[in-house]
Amino acid sequence: MQKLMNIDELADYLRLQKQTIYNWLYQGKISGIKLGGVWRFDRKEIDSWLKNRRRLSKIGDR
Repeated sequence: MQKLMNIDELADYLRLQKQTIYNWLYQGKISGIKLGGVWRFDRKEIDSWLKNRRRLSKIGDR
């Protein structure tokens, strides 16, 4: 089973403040799973999301 990251691990991974991640969650920019009142994130899904964001920004640069 894939290990899920918690909010602190994701913040470290993305080098962001936890509040930014919470904001993105509630804005629907990223997805996570809430287990036992704690947000969890699949790293593969986060990596895929990052790749898609990079592609979108390249398209917007044209």
